[in-house]
Formats: sequence, structure tokens, C-alpha cells
Amino acid sequence: MSAAVATGRDEHRLREEIVHFGRSLFNRGLTAGSSGNISVRLDDGWLLTPTNACLGELDPAELAKLDWDGRHVSGAQPSKEAFLHRSMYEERAGAGAIVHLHSTHSAAVSCMGGLDCEDCLPPLTAYFVMKIGKLPLIPYYRPGDPALGDAIRGLARKHCAVLLANHGPVVSGTTLDAAVYATEELEETAKLFLLLRDLPTRPLNDAQIDELVRVFKLQR
Repeated sequence: MSAAVATGRDEHRLREEIVHFGRSLFNRGLTAGSSGNISVRLDDGWLLTPTNACLGELDPAELAKLDWDGRHVSGAQPSKEAFLHRSMYEERAGAGAIVHLHSTHSAAVSCMGGLDCEDCLPPLTAYFVMKIGKLPLIPYYRPGDPALGDAIRGLARKHCAVLLANHGPVVSGTTLDAAVYATEELEETAKLFLLLRDLPTRPLNDAQIDELVRVFKLQR
């Protein structure tokens, strides 16, 4: 297990962190209604926000707990998109948390035609390269379709984040705050991409990206 895995002693703190970040994301308009879900890895499974729960009104005691076989251990009924998180965790041993949102600009990009399915947002800023890298686009699946978990599993080992077509992003991080910040960086880059779509742009070139990888020891 990775260093990001929590001991039982840390579980209370992590529950509070999920509530804190959920409220922050909701209050800033990065998620609406009961959309989106957040999870954190534990030593004996993982915590996940409940189904049909507003991220702005979470109760730490009601967060769902699941084991590594996907069984519901305690708390409220887990999100129906639990398999998205499980697929990502199974492929990324270093993932300590996962954030899935329907954030406006990222979701808008996910609905566009003509995207490069292997890398659907250009490297407009160094920070996008540092926190996300390449962002593959996963074809559309209906919400709750278990086949989507298999599609994520096929890409998660090489990518910390994916964009679900006509849906939104799934982003992992070593810690919850890292996953949240990466999700926010993705959303800001999607916003830039949409603002600039009718203008000539100057994305970072291969040499500039290679320099970032070398200097900041990025995993590619």
C-alpha cells in the first residue's frame, strides 16, 4: 500500500476532510445539486460520498465505507459510481483520493466533437502539465454502467485523470487535497480552452514539457 493509505487513527480526520472539500467545491460552483463524488483510501478499504448526496451538505458519520471487494461496510448507501473509484484505485497504487465532478467547463469540453481521444486538452499552462499531464477521453457510457469501470481501468495506470464523454472528469491524487487541486486545475484549463477556441493559441511545446518533467520529476 502507498504512503497515502490511512490508518484507523486517521479515518476521523479524513472524514472531516471530505466534508470540508465537498463544501468548498459546492460553494464555489464546481459541483451542483447531488452531482459528483469524492473518495479517500484507507488501510482497510475506502470512504465514499453517499448516493444522491449534495457535496455541500455531507455528514462525516454518514460517509459510506467499502472494502476492497466493493462491499458496503458501513454508513449511507454509496454512490452508484463507486466502480469508477474502485477501478482507479486498483490500477493506481499511489492514489490516496479520487474526485469526480460534473464541473461546468470540463463537462462542456466532454460534450465537444473532434477532440483527440488520447489527449483532449492542450498543454496551455505549465500547471496543467504538472497536475494532470495528458487527459484521455473515455467514450460515452450511461451513468452506472459497469463497463465504464473497465474503460477507466484500461487507462488509469498511465493517467492520473480521465474525462468521461458527456459527463465529466475523474481525477486521482496522492492525497485528497492533491486530487482536489488537480481537479480545479483541469477545470481552469477547460475554461481557458473554451475561451480561446476561436483564437490562435500557443500550447507548450515538447521541449518545454520535457523540461517540466525533468525539473519537477513528473510521472508520465
